[in-house]
Amino acid sequence: MYYGEIKNCDIANGIGVRVSLFVSGCTNHCKNCFQPETWDFTYGQPFTQETEEKILTMLRAEHINGLSLLGGEPFEPANQKVLLPFLQKVKDRFPKKTIWAYSGFTLEELWQKDSYANCAETTGILQLLDVLVDGRFEENLKDISLRFRGSANQRLIDMEKTRRKKQIVLWTDWADTKTPSDF
Repeated sequence: MYYGEIKNCDIANGIGVRVSLFVSGCTNHCKNCFQPETWDFTYGQPFTQETEEKILTMLRAEHINGLSLLGGEPFEPANQKVLLPFLQKVKDRFPKKTIWAYSGFTLEELWQKDSYANCAETTGILQLLDVLVDGRFEENLKDISLRFRGSANQRLIDMEKTRRKKQIVLWTDWADTKTPSDF
């Protein structure tokens, strides 16, 4: 697997200050994607043991809330094979830090056994996620006022509640549910 970028203090791709890993490779090819260079599976640098250790070191900082995976496409089968053991290390070392993943695939596609994106590692990765932002970017539904996503079709899914209820539960946090008069 290759990656295009690692951000150490990202506040745009999940709650709080996060480490964000932008993996390379994507077959979705969304029209007007904000990073089409990451469609190439060999864009950027190889994801090595040293890369893993660099990210794990960044995650040690108390002010870091967690890890966000973006792309390219983290749920490309080739990327999942590398990401699952890495995410297991992240959860083992930092059980209180959250893991968010952004995918052009919907959760239904990831669950579907005969889907392109569903492979041996998919269930394991989904078990480790706190939030999944799913759905392809759709230019005609672009909305810059949305939190943590680019188009209105994309969902923020609370994966813990989804696993527990065995149905999709959308994620909200206190800031999304209170009005200014509540403060």
